[in-house]
Amino acid sequence: MKQPAISLIVATLNRTDELFDLFESLAVQTCQDFEVIVVDQNTDDRILPYLETAFAMGISITHLRNHPANLSVARNIGLKAATADLIGFPDDDCWYEPDLLEQVVKRFSAADAPEGVGVRWEEGDAPAINAYQLTWTRSKVFRDIPVASITLFLQMKLFDRIGDFDARLGVGLWFGAAEETDLVLRALQAGALLAYEPSARVHHPVGPPVGGSQGLVAARQRARGTGALWAKHDLPKWVILRGLIAPLLSPLLQGSLGTELAHGYAEVRGRLEGFLGWRRMQS
Repeated sequence: MKQPAISLIVATLNRTDELFDLFESLAVQTCQDFEVIVVDQNTDDRILPYLETAFAMGISITHLRNHPANLSVARNIGLKAATADLIGFPDDDCWYEPDLLEQVVKRFSAADAPEGVGVRWEEGDAPAINAYQLTWTRSKVFRDIPVASITLFLQMKLFDRIGDFDARLGVGLWFGAAEETDLVLRALQAGALLAYEPSARVHHPVGPPVGGSQGLVAARQRARGTGALWAKHDLPKWVILRGLIAPLLSPLLQGSLGTELAHGYAEVRGRLEGFLGWRRMQS
């Protein structure tokens, strides 16, 4: 059986109709040289009809399971099953423009031979972003890291050099974010060339921020991931200080002494917890 050009690893939990939208966008790709590895983190069979529909559309599907749910672990399971040289990580609620995979394959074949390609997130990227080449020098001070996992395509051989996703970081965990940023930082430290291809576009809805106490808890949990990155990558002290001051200073300067200040305090608290928690874990 011919090896596909791209393996797409989809970790899914509690979604159904959104999966159909993703599969529908994959079925009309101008490049059909791909496989989809679905890592199912549900405790029931809710997605089976959608997998059957994808198969009927002509999509090559591999169905795996992971319990308990852990996004980084699920993606690592998918990596072990992947057979292609290029790897992508679509969310279970995103969808691709019809020529996205074609543009990605073309960019990897360019003369500069990148080991990673970031594509444009239509709803999330700033309009001014046209091109970039990420560097460790700027990324370690938290400049120029405009990548989310849905926008990231990497060569499989890069994972052989830097390892898989860190299963201690990610959605739902105590260190509740930053697994893809950690991966990018490790790639840059290893000297990988990561480039941006604005003509390749992915869609992902941007929902309204969660309000109330639930939103503050979520912000604090996500912020622990940022703090963990500070400690894990031994980032400069001034970067850490800036990261602790900015969430409070911005609402104070704007006179936003209510919800925004409370959100900033939750972020600062979470970042400090993540930084100290990671250091304790390593001691």
